[in-house]
Amino acid sequence: MARKILLVDDEAGFTQLLKMNLEKSGGYEVKIENDSMQAVAAARSFMPDAIVLDVVMPGMDGGDVQAQLQTIPSLAKIPVVMLTALVDSTELSEGAVAQAGNQLVLPKPVNLSLLLRVLEEIVPME
Repeated sequence: MARKILLVDDEAGFTQLLKMNLEKSGGYEVKIENDSMQAVAAARSFMPDAIVLDVVMPGMDGGDVQAQLQTIPSLAKIPVVMLTALVDSTELSEGAVAQAGNQLVLPKPVNLSLLLRVLEEIVPME
């Protein structure tokens, strides 16, 4: 059974490329939402196993989206991986994942093998 991943990022080209790469790696069903204002509705309808969420977006930023997700019992426990260009990979040791509280944060542009490793850790195959 494929792990369901919701990608929320306002950059359509980025999300299409990431979706293609995740699905090509096997074991992932990916839904894209490029409008942060629609992210919670997309999560409700798709019920993903994990959400990959950009921090900086017009409308609502990733923190606002995550705060809304936390208020909905059926969505509150879904693991979220934040992506941000505000931290670049040179600020993190190779393959490192930043922790902001208990939040996983990966630098953009995202390293696909690192993202896959993180997703496998937070959403193990059944």
